[in-house]
Amino acid sequence: MWRSSDSSVTYTGAVTKSIFFSLVITFCSLFARGQKVFSVDYESQADVKVFVVKYESQADLKVYKVKYESQAGDNNGKWFFVKYESQANKKIYFVKYESQADLKIYFVDYESQAGWRSNAKKHLLY
Repeated sequence: MWRSSDSSVTYTGAVTKSIFFSLVITFCSLFARGQKVFSVDYESQADVKVFVVKYESQADLKVYKVKYESQAGDNNGKWFFVKYESQANKKIYFVKYESQADLKIYFVDYESQAGWRSNAKKHLLY
């Protein structure tokens, strides 16, 4: 407990608690936006059309498939594929031809390799 020199102001910690809870909610919401994706069956259902390229140098985004939902990144190439469409942040459709794609991706073997090669198409997954 802290009191000002004139004893008119009393600090009880209520302000600290409200700031703490605000920060916790903000922090949690950052992680709630993780890249949880669902692969749809039809192009018309997709938010983003994706083509998987053969070489890393051809990709806009290098993707690492994480094993657990909690590992999904915040638009940094760490994707978790969900079982149900309603759980996804983004719905993707894998196209047959590169020219049909909004985004070209390359699947990497290691988490540290995931990420954008260029920020030009980063907006597609926000």
